[in-house]
Amino acid sequence: MKVLQINSVCGVGSTGRIATDIHHILINQGHDSFIAYGRGFPINCDSTIRIGTNFDNYAHVALTRIYDKHGFGSRNATIEFLRKVEVLNPDVIHLHNIHGYYINIEMLFDYLKKSNKPVIWTLHDCWAFTGHCSHFESISCDKWKTGCSNCPQKNVYPTSLIVDNSKNNYMSKKDIFTGVRDLTIVTPSRWLSALVQESFLGEYPVEVIHNGINLDVFKPTESMFRKKHNLFNKFLILGVANNWNTKKGFAYFKELSKLLEKDEVIVLVGLSEKQKKELPKNIIGITRTNDIQELAEIYSAADVFLNPTMEDNFPTTNIEALACGTPVITFDTGGSPEIINNKCGIVVEKKGINNLKRAIETVYEKRKSSYFDFCIQRSNQLYSKFDRFNDYVNIYNNIV
Repeated sequence: MKVLQINSVCGVGSTGRIATDIHHILINQGHDSFIAYGRGFPINCDSTIRIGTNFDNYAHVALTRIYDKHGFGSRNATIEFLRKVEVLNPDVIHLHNIHGYYINIEMLFDYLKKSNKPVIWTLHDCWAFTGHCSHFESISCDKWKTGCSNCPQKNVYPTSLIVDNSKNNYMSKKDIFTGVRDLTIVTPSRWLSALVQESFLGEYPVEVIHNGINLDVFKPTESMFRKKHNLFNKFLILGVANNWNTKKGFAYFKELSKLLEKDEVIVLVGLSEKQKKELPKNIIGITRTNDIQELAEIYSAADVFLNPTMEDNFPTTNIEALACGTPVITFDTGGSPEIINNKCGIVVEKKGINNLKRAIETVYEKRKSSYFDFCIQRSNQLYSKFDRFNDYVNIYNNIV
């Protein structure tokens, strides 16, 4: 079996690593696997196809910034890529993020409809069925159900600085993305699956495959982290993000710091140098790290992992914390609460700082040790990347 995956990046970021993890499972099982990507450099994969050039990316960005036509640039890059696909002749085409300034969605789906090849499409966000944005929960927008227009998030990724083309984008996507003969949608969360079924993509079958992680790395790990930061006898509240902003709940940590007891401290990983300089004294800031061993050490050192995200699909950070034996507190947003149960964490109502504080107090009183075994058990049962990404291979085998 020959599988072609298509994603904006290869081997970096959450979606890029998912693609390469699936790639290695396929290779180990004796299949042929290729990854086509649109930006940056490929990592951890030796059979890749670059779609377009940096210049093509910049031109697509310009088209988006001015005319709000994200996904409708990169024509020449897509023509050249589809010629390579014809030669490669894969048995299965697996789409991931097809936004990201690198491919023309109209030309891609025209090819998919004509080729009649089995298609898997993993949605990592909501961009496929909106007229502009990739997430809308934080502003409680439901225009995507009937038709987008006058987009309240025009200046949010994929940012348009001038034109609001959300109405035309919505209608075009509806026409482009529907009508593929053999397409199966996969979502990491039940939450996103439910949204897909309400959208114009509801004509397709939807499977839920949770994200998985490397449990050989993310596990209870001893370290010198507490000694290094002089955190002995401190109750450590941890937050981790690739990019801290309002939607990730950065402001809640600042507000929470005013309510902490003397033996409580917050550690935030993934901050910019500018953000670190603005922190109060009881928040320790750490810049972004790609060292997953270091991350496992920090997760393990924490007493509780706090994720006050305002919108998310199925945050991997929750899973990583659980695998290291650390209970999770999260807002009831997106697919985030699906990751835990009441034995390994607490789900609280969105936008409630007092609810967060009470949940932290609950974990403080019960102690991490009362959650530890349940966290490990749940991560082992549900979130091994080898199990979850092998689920994709099973789908490939069933549709070929």
